[in-house]
Amino acid sequence: MTAEVAIAVSYAAALVVAAFVLELLSAHTHRRSLRFRTAGFTYDDRHDHWVCPEGEQLWPHELDRERRLVRYRARPHVCNACDLKHRCTDSDEGREIVRPLDPWPHSEAGRFHRVIALTLVVLSAFIVAVEFTRNHAALDVAALVGLLTLDVLAGSLLLRDLRLRPANFPEPAPWHGAGFRVPSRR
Repeated sequence: MTAEVAIAVSYAAALVVAAFVLELLSAHTHRRSLRFRTAGFTYDDRHDHWVCPEGEQLWPHELDRERRLVRYRARPHVCNACDLKHRCTDSDEGREIVRPLDPWPHSEAGRFHRVIALTLVVLSAFIVAVEFTRNHAALDVAALVGLLTLDVLAGSLLLRDLRLRPANFPEPAPWHGAGFRVPSRR
């Protein structure tokens, strides 16, 4: 194998690895961000509300269809009277938790990072294609075909969610509060 092909294959393979590292790190950051914003709170799937460490319930307050978010809010008078308010929120409107309706790859940030990762894979395939036009030795072609196969596989994995839902959102999840029926307050 020529030195040129060895360097090109190494660089192109590094781009594919970088694409998947970017994908993993961005998904990890997203999950960590969600955990940080809801630390100490528990979500009740059955009744679609959050419960704070002091037992106060945060009910759906607003459905933002454009940003695909649900905002949950506690009752202001309960939060304002709470001894732990200074550690929880500085708002006089009550603590608010924002929950995305869409899973990670369909969120705006998820799609942004997915497209960057796909761009790295396409760049890798471009490098391989250029090397195909310049080098025709059997060992060179074998290395390039192997990397092109990796590029196609990586690209199809990353493209899968973008292709399945071109409007960029999955099917709407059932949401208990879709009609904005405000739950009875105690």
